[in-house]
Amino acid sequence: MTLDRERDDLLGTLAEHRFFLRRTADGLTDDQARLRTGASELTVGGTIKHCVAQERIWTDFLVRGAAAHDLPDSAFEAQFVLGPDETLAGVLAELDEVAAATEELVRSFDDLDTDVALPTAPWFPPGARWSRRKVLVHLLAEIAQHSGHADVVREGIDGAKTMG
Repeated sequence: MTLDRERDDLLGTLAEHRFFLRRTADGLTDDQARLRTGASELTVGGTIKHCVAQERIWTDFLVRGAAAHDLPDSAFEAQFVLGPDETLAGVLAELDEVAAATEELVRSFDDLDTDVALPTAPWFPPGARWSRRKVLVHLLAEIAQHSGHADVVREGIDGAKTMG
């Protein structure tokens, strides 16, 4: 497979899953985007905000390495909350911005094999390294998983099913 085709496949699949994530918010008000519909703390707006934050962190990781993950625990927790001063339209605009930035970054790579040392964390093996490709696949899985979460939350709001 050529590099251009591999990039196109990865970026295209990321775009598809962002589309499904975005669709979970179709027609919701800001208040609805903040609603919890079960025991989970997840909301549609907070889930989209988290995906935006994670895409920023992982693409920054591709540029700066492990330092991109140096965030206080409170920053991680805040990723899941659409605050009173934030809007659904605002996080959807950020989703578009981060998608464009990711595309530009990935298209600038000469290869996807270059690897980067992961940060020290209990969930990563000591000394582990990921290729650019693995980071993009991880990001894709992150967005796909959370898109499904948002779909379940959305169904609890008004019965709408965005993925089936």
